Amino acid sequence: MSKRTNGEGSIYRNGNRGYAAYVWIDLPNGERDRKYVYGQTTEIVQDKWNKLKQQAARGPMVARVPTVEAYAAGWLKDVIEPDLVHKTFKNYETFTRLYIVPYIGKKRLDKLTLRDVQKWFNEHKTRCQCCAQGKDAKRAEKGKARCCAKGECCRQIASEWTRHQAWTVLLSMLSSAVRDDLVSRNVASLLKVPVPRKSKEAVWEVEESRQFLESAERDRDQWYTAYVLLLLLGLRKGELLGLGWDEVDLEEDTDSGTASLEWQLQRENGRLVRRHLKTAASETPLPLPALAVRALRGQKRLQAQWKLKAGEAWEDSGLVITTRLGGPVDARNFHRAFKSRVKRAGVRETTVHATRKACASLLVALEVHPRITMAILRHSKISTTMEIYAKATNKKTLDALQRLGEQFEQRPEAS
Repeated sequence: MSKRTNGEGSIYRNGNRGYAAYVWIDLPNGERDRKYVYGQTTEIVQDKWNKLKQQAARGPMVARVPTVEAYAAGWLKDVIEPDLVHKTFKNYETFTRLYIVPYIGKKRLDKLTLRDVQKWFNEHKTRCQCCAQGKDAKRAEKGKARCCAKGECCRQIASEWTRHQAWTVLLSMLSSAVRDDLVSRNVASLLKVPVPRKSKEAVWEVEESRQFLESAERDRDQWYTAYVLLLLLGLRKGELLGLGWDEVDLEEDTDSGTASLEWQLQRENGRLVRRHLKTAASETPLPLPALAVRALRGQKRLQAQWKLKAGEAWEDSGLVITTRLGGPVDARNFHRAFKSRVKRAGVRETTVHATRKACASLLVALEVHPRITMAILRHSKISTTMEIYAKATNKKTLDALQRLGEQFEQRPEAS
C-alpha cells in the first residue's frame, strides 16, 4: 500500500460492511471535502483509493454522486433550458418527469446499471401510463372517472416512439453525467433500442390539394392564405404562424415576391411568443409563386377590413396570419381549423405537417419555374428538381389551379 499524505488517513473497518478510505478533493465551488470509497476487502478499497486519488489530481469533482432525480433537475435547468428552444426543453422535462424519475429517480448515478436501464425500458412496454401517471385518478377527483380509477384498466401502454424518446432523453442526461465526471460510462448507450418505424401519413395528390384550396376559396375561408402558403412553400406551423409582413416583399404590379423565414411562433408558459429559427439557412428568402402573391394581397385587404371592424380592440401584431382581432394564432386552433376544412373539402385526412410533402407536386402542377421550385424545396441540384417535373400533370387540374385566388383577393370579408 502506498504511503498516504497527511490528512488522508488509512483503510479502516466500516462496521460490518467491509472497509473504507477517503481522499481530500477540491469541490467545484472551490472548497475542499472528503470523498470516500468502500469495499469488502482492503485490496478492493486500495484499488478504488488509487483511482480516486488520480481523478482528484486532475481537477475539481463532487464529493457525493447525486441520484438520477437530483441530477436531472440541475441538468434540465443548467444545460437543456439555456441551449434549446422552449418547446424542446418542455419535451425533455416532460419525458424526465413522467417516464424516467418515477422509475429510476432514486438510483444514484454511479449505481445505475445496464440491468436497471433494461428493466426500466421493459416496464414501459407493459405498464399502463394512465395508471402510472394517475390520469383517470385526477378525473375521478372531479367525478369523471372513465377507466383505471374504476378498476377497468384501459391498458394505455407507451408507444414505441414514446419509449424511444424517453431512452433518448436518458441517454443525453447520462452523457452529460459522463462529461461531469460523475460516472465513467453511459450505461444507457449499451442498451439496444430499435428505431421506431415512421407512421405513414397520407400525402395528397395534386388533385386533392387543388380540391382543398378550391373549397377554402369557395367558402371564403379566413385561413385560405395560410393554406396556400402551407402547400406552396412547405412551411411548418410555427414558421407559418410566425411569418411577419416585414419579412414579405411583394413587387408592385407583378405576381412576384419573396418571403424570408426568420421567425417561428411558439407557446411558452401560456403565452404565444416569436422565436428566431434554429438555423441561418432557414432565413434565405424564398421566391413566391404567383398564387401565393395573389393570396397575400388578398390577406392584406382582409386584415384591413378586420381592423376597421375591430376598432380599438385591434392588436397590431404585424403577422401575416392573425385572428380577426389582429393577434397571433394558437397552433392548436389552426390545427382544428385545418382538420375542419379537410372534412369540408372531402379529401383524405392528413396532418398539417404532411402538407410539406404535397408541396413539390403542387408547384409542378402550377408550372412554377424549375429554378423557383428548386429554391423553395431547397434542392442542391437542379437535376433533383427536374425529376419531379418529369411527372405529367392533368390539364383540367392545372387550369383550375391557375384560377385559384384570382377572385379571392377582390372579394369582401371572408366568412
